[in-house]
Amino acid sequence: MKRVLLFAAMLVAVSAVYAQQDFPNRPMRMIVPWPPGQAADLVGRVMAQKMGEVLGQQIVIDNRAGAGGMIGTDVAAKATPDGYTLLSASSGPVSINPLLQKTAYDVERELAPVANVCVAPFLLVTVAQFPAQTARDFVALLKANPGKYTFASSGTGATAHMIAEFFNNMAGVQVTHIPYKGSVPALTDVMGGRVAYAFETVSATLPHVKSGRLKTYGISIDRQSALAPGIEPLATAAGLPGFNAAAWIGVMVTGGTPKAIVDKLGAAAETAIKSSEVQEKLLSVGVEVDYRRPADFGGYLKEQRVRYGDIIRKGNIKLE
Repeated sequence: MKRVLLFAAMLVAVSAVYAQQDFPNRPMRMIVPWPPGQAADLVGRVMAQKMGEVLGQQIVIDNRAGAGGMIGTDVAAKATPDGYTLLSASSGPVSINPLLQKTAYDVERELAPVANVCVAPFLLVTVAQFPAQTARDFVALLKANPGKYTFASSGTGATAHMIAEFFNNMAGVQVTHIPYKGSVPALTDVMGGRVAYAFETVSATLPHVKSGRLKTYGISIDRQSALAPGIEPLATAAGLPGFNAAAWIGVMVTGGTPKAIVDKLGAAAETAIKSSEVQEKLLSVGVEVDYRRPADFGGYLKEQRVRYGDIIRKGNIKLE
């Protein structure tokens, strides 16, 4: 009996090794926990197409929108850990939501990093007629008038809200948060002068800056961006060394997926990201490449959890 069990175990082990070497031998799917047209959807489609070409198998997009990205993220977390289900992962459902509420999935246990693909930087914007001329003037004005000014966001706990709170903490200003249901109404009220300022993505704000309806004081990452040429990082423009924040989008897989398969997926993602065609498509979506391999991506995710946890504690942020 022991010999039979040992033989069976050996067959299972050999079968598992063969499956990893033969991976992938059938079509795959990429769960996108957002509706079509959202940034993580667009990035996911770009990556799925190119990674599929590299791997020799089609990667089908499967949109599972709802609950701020948590429904689709849970689907990917609960999938069979064989590498055939990928996730177009992003800041909200992975780095922020689990810190604000109980989620059906455990990010650290049920999801594994494959590659960080890109970041979406934000611009600090006000109505064009706002009195402060420079970023340093802006900070000085808010400091001189504690409690007078307000800032808008696309919702409590949204990445835009977190980045604004991070800025407010570093700048040492006392302001009031006005949450909206989406970036469009938030920016509409900023342009109308009903709210003093907001942080929103370059893709959402730059057209209004170019038209003269909004004024920007700087970009949220600590370097110049090809997405917004000539706009200075707030880290230097506002005198806030270390201010560096953006939404991220990457590829993850179900936790427990064999390392050999994760490495193969990571290699395919790296080949895809290095493609000039993919880089051009990502820029057109309003994001810029910020590639990280599996181990580096894992470390980055830990840093993000610590940062957002600190922002939430300092701002006493709670979902109502």
